[in-house]
This record gives sequence, structure tokens and C-alpha cells, in this order.
Amino acid sequence: WDALKHLFLPATTLALPGIGLSRTRKHYRLATFVCDVTCPIGHPLLAGLRSPAKQIVDPLWVRGFVLEGSERPIVFAAVDWCEIRNQSYDHWRSVLANAASTRRDHVLLCSVHQHDAPVVDAGAGTILADAGLAGTMFDPTFDARCADRVADAIRRALPRSRPISHIGLGQARVDRIASNRRVVLEDGRVTYGRGSASGATPMFRNAPEGLIDPWLKTLSFWDGKTPVAALHVYATHPMSYYGRGGVSADFVGMARSRLQREQREVFHIYASGCSGDVTAGKYNDGTPANRPILADRLYRAMKQSWAKTETQPLENITFRRLPLELPFRSDSAYTSAALTRTIHDPNASKSRRILAAMGLASRRRVMTGQPIDFAAVDFGCGQLVLFPGETFVGYQLLAQRSRPGSFIVSVGYGECWPGYIPTRQAFQDRFDDQWLWVDRTAPDTLEPAIRQLLNG
Repeated sequence: WDALKHLFLPATTLALPGIGLSRTRKHYRLATFVCDVTCPIGHPLLAGLRSPAKQIVDPLWVRGFVLEGSERPIVFAAVDWCEIRNQSYDHWRSVLANAASTRRDHVLLCSVHQHDAPVVDAGAGTILADAGLAGTMFDPTFDARCADRVADAIRRALPRSRPISHIGLGQARVDRIASNRRVVLEDGRVTYGRGSASGATPMFRNAPEGLIDPWLKTLSFWDGKTPVAALHVYATHPMSYYGRGGVSADFVGMARSRLQREQREVFHIYASGCSGDVTAGKYNDGTPANRPILADRLYRAMKQSWAKTETQPLENITFRRLPLELPFRSDSAYTSAALTRTIHDPNASKSRRILAAMGLASRRRVMTGQPIDFAAVDFGCGQLVLFPGETFVGYQLLAQRSRPGSFIVSVGYGECWPGYIPTRQAFQDRFDDQWLWVDRTAPDTLEPAIRQLLNG
């Protein structure tokens, strides 16, 4: 009967009281939390590389959940910031772990990666302060207060946790948002220049979409037949236009808010997938008018994915973690001495000095031997994986191939010190960028780690 019952009864009924079909299983509970982390006027955006905050177009949020009932509570938090890196990433996770009575490595913290938002890195901030550039990258007091406020939100949420008996899986194809940065030119050369707002250029607009993951995936938690929370994940850079000083959660925030207003009984979270090389560039010309158009397309995919969700009894949750040691760039310009010279060079631009400080903070972390916590939550029928930095979409697709037949939800922008994490193909194409801090041997480490993490 156990082998045949799914042919006669929908998954949502298998564990209902009185039917007598459910096996004894653990009791899980879910607490959802939300916190406003909008930066003040004047705060640096995108690590101080673009215009600082001139106006608040819409607020920035942290939305997440605490899942209890496994060996230790698991925290998932998606932050409407560009990046959280190095010592700041460790601090945030420690503070949130303390609030949830768990360990730091059980906190899956990710940035959604909007560019009109902060980048925080306490180590880089200290390095810049020592060079006379305090506060040019971010405000450390604001950063610390936000972590504390999110921790308080978690503490307030825990007494209101809900029992969770089922897990929901849904997906929908997204219409005309994502396109790969990689474009082959007429002369055969390869460029990765298709940025988020490059659709105004005919070459980038007319080129094929390239390698993307066209599916938005929704992982949801249910109390019997009652939905509690839904996590929606899609692989694309979340920007329509940026760099003008307008703080915003951009089109992904608009789509999330619209769905939340329509479905107040469900707590909706959005996170970006592995999208270091994926933008809306083919379909976005960078004009403000295009932001609501992209938001509407994403909203429709989220709503369709939710409508297609099927639930299964939640029998067991397994948390897995691997220590991931990615290699730092070996180029001569990225040695400690070279980075230090740039940081203290008064003739260097502020942007170069900030980027050098970010690189030096990351190099110091790697030199101490501190690995990245590469983590996954295995629900049996589906897996939630948190990737570091701006992992390219090819790694998300590799994760799906590594466990065929399973529902893999890949989230990017966890620990963000690596910046871009290109695939072998991208390195062969000689991909390079100022936001790239890993060496070209990084795929040798990340590829086997993905397979090991997903398959135990």
C-alpha cells in the first residue's frame, strides 16, 4: 500500500488526521520574520562605487524564517542589500544564530543583490579607516544595528511559530527577463558586457538569451492544507536601473510586495539564484519605465509557480555543510603588498582604493584558513542550497544534474567575499572583472563540492 497509495490519494491528504496512512515523523515548526533595513539618506550604495543614497524609492527588507525540529534550528534570511561579506557576514550570522538558539553555520544568510543598496564588509571598513577613508564604503554602526534589529525580529517571531507538516514544490517558466552576459560578437570574439541595462544596444538586445535557468522555483511550508510561507528563487541580477541614488529593492521587490499584498495569509520571500553571469540586459533598456514591466513578468511567474505547487508530507530534514576553501586570485596585482599600495595611494581613485580594501580583507580571510560554510537543507523531495558570492548560473545547472529527479533550489549571494565565481568556460573565455577575487582554479574546488553536498 505504501508503494501504491500515491496513485489514489493526493499528496496533501496523506498525512491528514484519521486517514491512518502517515508514518510517525518528527514535529517541525516554522517562525517567519521581517525587518526594515533601509539605509539612510547619504549612505554609500554599491560599496561607495556609485552615487550615495539621495532618496528612498522603496524600503529594503530582511525576510526569512526559522525552521525548528531538526537537530538544530535552521535560519534562512534574504536581505535586500547588495552584499554582506567577510567579518560582517560572520557577525550577522552569529547574532542571528544567538537569537534562534542555534549555531552560526546553521544560518543561511543571503543578499538579494540589488545594486542601489549597501555592501558591508567590516574588515574592509577597518582597512579603509586606517587609510583615512572611514565610512566611504558603508556605515559600520548602521550595519551592526541592522543585524541587531533582525535578531530582535527573530526573537519576537519564535513564540508565534507554526507547526509544519508538509513541504510544497512548484515552478514556472519566466517570460523575458533573464539573459546571459556572454555574447559572441560577429568576429567570433566573446564579451561578457551584457549588463543589467544593456538592452538599448542592438547587439545585446538581439543576441540570443544564452545560458540561463528559465525556471522560477518555489519552496513552501504548510500546516496540513494551510500554507505558511513560500520562498521564491530565480536566477537573474535583480536590477532594472541603478546608480542614481534611489534606494530600492527594484523589480524583484515590487513583484514580491505585489504577491504579498494579494496573499496576506502566506509569508512570501524572494531570493536570487546563481546569477553572477545572468542579467535582464536583453530585455531591459535601463529606463525607469521598464522596472514595472520586469516586475509584472516576475510576479506572474511567482503566482504561476505558486498555483502549480504540489505538497508532500515532510518526513525528515537533513542539514549538510561542507567547508569550502576557494583560492584567492594569484595575479600580481592581488598580492597583499600590491593591494596595500593601492589602498594608501592618494592618487588612486576612491573606487580603486575601496575595491583594493575589499580584496585585502578577503585575502586575509583566506590566509587564515577560514573556509566558506557551503550548506544545504535536504527535505527529501527537494533541497535548498546556499551558494557563495556571484556564482555563475552554470553551477546552478550543475547542481540540478548532480541529483537528477530532485527539486533543487539554488540560492546565490551567501558569503560574498569571492565576488564573481566563473565557470570553466568563462575562465577559458578570459572573463575578468574588478569584482572577481577567486583564482581560475576555483571550479576545481566548487564542482566536486556541489556533488558531495547534494549526495551526502
